[in-house]
Amino acid sequence: MYNLVLLAARPPEWTHEQFIAWWRGEHAELTYRLPGLRAWRHTEVDAAFESRSEGWDGVSVLSFDSAEDLAKALASPEWAAAVAQVGDMKGRRIAVMGTEKEMFTA
Repeated sequence: MYNLVLLAARPPEWTHEQFIAWWRGEHAELTYRLPGLRAWRHTEVDAAFESRSEGWDGVSVLSFDSAEDLAKALASPEWAAAVAQVGDMKGRRIAVMGTEKEMFTA
């Protein structure tokens, strides 16, 4: 799998609960439509391990079969619609991409 991993913090005027509800609701409706999307996992951050990790609300991992499939999704009108919906929310985001390697399964 090739993943797009997004770490996000809500806009300052939103509550954590509002942001998670939007992310898993209204924004999810657009995300589900991304061409080539194979899996999507979302983690609501409810605690930080240490103080320098505080201030984040959630993590999304969007999985595709290949880097090429992710590139196609990022060039799609569905991605453009999702980006337009986010607009200028003023929340913080970190986005990284890479190949997944499963290291352990119980």
